[in-house]
Amino acid sequence: MTTPASPRPTSRRARPEKALLILEDGTVLRGSAYGARGSRLGEVVFTTGMTGYQETLSDPSYAGQIVVQTAPHIGNTGANAEDMESRKVWVRGYAVRDASRIASSYRAEQTLDELLIGSDIVGISDIDTRMLTRRLRETGSLRGGIFSGDALASPEEQLLAQVREQPEMSGASFVEEVTIAQPVVLEPEGEVRATIAAVDLGIKSAAPRSMLARGLRVHLLPATTSLEDLLALAPDAVFFSNGPGDPAAATAQVELLRGALDADLPFFGICFGNQLLGRALGFDTFKLKYGHRGINQPVQDRETGQVAITAHNHGFAVDVPLEGEHIAPYDGGRYGRVKVSHVGLNDDVVEGLRCLDRPAFSVQYHPEAAGGPHDASPLFDRLAELAIAHRAASASKES
Repeated sequence: MTTPASPRPTSRRARPEKALLILEDGTVLRGSAYGARGSRLGEVVFTTGMTGYQETLSDPSYAGQIVVQTAPHIGNTGANAEDMESRKVWVRGYAVRDASRIASSYRAEQTLDELLIGSDIVGISDIDTRMLTRRLRETGSLRGGIFSGDALASPEEQLLAQVREQPEMSGASFVEEVTIAQPVVLEPEGEVRATIAAVDLGIKSAAPRSMLARGLRVHLLPATTSLEDLLALAPDAVFFSNGPGDPAAATAQVELLRGALDADLPFFGICFGNQLLGRALGFDTFKLKYGHRGINQPVQDRETGQVAITAHNHGFAVDVPLEGEHIAPYDGGRYGRVKVSHVGLNDDVVEGLRCLDRPAFSVQYHPEAAGGPHDASPLFDRLAELAIAHRAASASKES
């Protein structure tokens, strides 16, 4: 008599730990714990990038926010030190649909889950991110919270109360949280063609790299730098980076920018820097319904008609009429004429400003494109040209 063979053992995945994502409107999404365990509160926003999740996580412009990835499968290439765009992961929380169980890239040094745990970022997976994105598009960005581990011991009603008690993003300031503590000088390889004073409002590493590649020495400065200290560097141009929070709360940085304009220094600002140029010129800023976050946003240069696909991460915009030239309203027109140089083709949001009587310009998107397309990288060529011209003019005056 033949004895039946014993069934082969099968490997079973451990049942995932539970996690909740709760929105201020009472919506509750039930999923699996991902990354660190605990609770995190923040503004819930979505990003449409299909790639570059590590650059997203390490973008300081996401400080204070819970980021939802609309791409369904996240984490398959793992994480590595080279792709970090700043010194740490800045998102408050992270929400994905399908979290990869393994890292399949030869460049991976750890899994994405390990990066989140090591960075103490509370996340959630196995949720319907498409439904969540539709909700945020309909209602606008909402305050929310991710809860897992011991945080789930509290009733859902108490967790919802925590979500609703947190501050709004309007009026919030994160600049001093994300900026560097001390100035840093970055030298290009070869000849130094000009010097840039780059004010770190939440800068990504790709921006200084873009300047260094053009022969520009970069003085990377804290956001709290005084005008006196900035001018003491005798820069050939000033750069204001991207960054998080409400531009209306960055009054000290607006005054610093006005000082640079008064010194007739060339200026280039991106993202948050664009919003601060608008406020320095006397225009208002406003909060967008759900913002622009992703690497596929079409923007048109209104002078040339050229359309670029660009990387975005902003929840605020500058309020300037799209048509015609305008006298900048600050101090009776002190800075002369300005016009909208770029516009977003999805919703006609102002995507760039150009001063006509000052050597100053800005764009709302990220021309350094990490991650994202490189259509807009020539904007750094324009910064280099202005800085080099200023350097030559200064040398001519001295001689």
